Amino acid sequence: MNSLAPLLYLGLKWSERVRVAPAIELTEERRSELTRLSRSGRTSVRLAQRARIVLLAADGMQNKDIAEELGIGRVQVARWRERYLQAGIEGIERDLPRGAPPVKVDVAELVRLTTQTKPEAATQWSTRKLAAELGVAPSTVLRHWQANGLKPHVVRGFKVSRDPMFVEKLEDIVGLYMSPPEHARVLCCDEKSQVQALDRTQPGLPLKKGRAETMTHDSKRHGTTTLFAALNVLDGKVIGQCLQRHTHAEWLKFLRQIDRETPKGKTLHLIADNDATHKHPAVQRWLARHPRFHMHFTPTSASWLNMVERFFRDITTERIRRGVFTSVPELESAIDEYVAHHNVNPRPFIGTKSARDILQKVIRANSRSSSK
Repeated sequence: MNSLAPLLYLGLKWSERVRVAPAIELTEERRSELTRLSRSGRTSVRLAQRARIVLLAADGMQNKDIAEELGIGRVQVARWRERYLQAGIEGIERDLPRGAPPVKVDVAELVRLTTQTKPEAATQWSTRKLAAELGVAPSTVLRHWQANGLKPHVVRGFKVSRDPMFVEKLEDIVGLYMSPPEHARVLCCDEKSQVQALDRTQPGLPLKKGRAETMTHDSKRHGTTTLFAALNVLDGKVIGQCLQRHTHAEWLKFLRQIDRETPKGKTLHLIADNDATHKHPAVQRWLARHPRFHMHFTPTSASWLNMVERFFRDITTERIRRGVFTSVPELESAIDEYVAHHNVNPRPFIGTKSARDILQKVIRANSRSSSK
């Protein structure tokens, strides 16, 4: 057998397997148009590159050589050569569809499921659960939630007062805020009960750059105290006293402190909630013997009308919540220090809503709750 036969055979088989790119023939008019697209400054970079692919293919260059010339992939060259052969210039002007077609979302159904149904074994929808239910991406659910103002993870607390004397009490208290009587003081009074002296089971790490302050989730309880406070509406000063219990006896003790620390010639209007300690018979007898004290009670479930609640929020967030106290006396000392610091430069809390505005808001809340 001729020694060249195997080589000739292998060469024949290899040549049969070589793929030759389909040829492209251009008219002068078409070549001129493609050249303009490849060189125009107004043409997109992608379209100019595709036009150059077609021009080089028409010159007889293979896909591999065109890819090397333009610095792109051979598969990309083959794709746009084929698109031109199938649809001409229009074929290279349009981008190829990428991936699966987008899933159309029934927005009305998405809103209905979110607002009127609950997922199985859960209390509210999450983006992933609703996405699995509708067969879409979680980002799609989130986008439509934001567009429709839906926040299933948020729950806002509320309590509508059912006090039959709500309007009268509201006008009375707001009237004291807006137009205090002359030669008198308006004091918002209440108790912050069961304030715990909490110590941490392990020392935490301080705040530093790149790390938040750390604090153990569990704590040691060393007892509780009750803060009695009276906020002067006019100047924001606070009369405070810490007592161990929360009964009418402690309330009477606090009333005596208010009596001592306020000018004797001033009439005192005290705003308080409907706690039983404020209406105890012993308290009523004491008030009868001290006619300069006038009590004004907030409507039931409407302690938010009492401005001292705003002070309680401040002392909780600024001094108590993240404080570390190894004993009740240490906690009471910290509270007394905060009250004294507050009174150095007090600022009154100014109400901006009239009784009518508040009443209209309550009426709207009542109508919404009764319609469901």
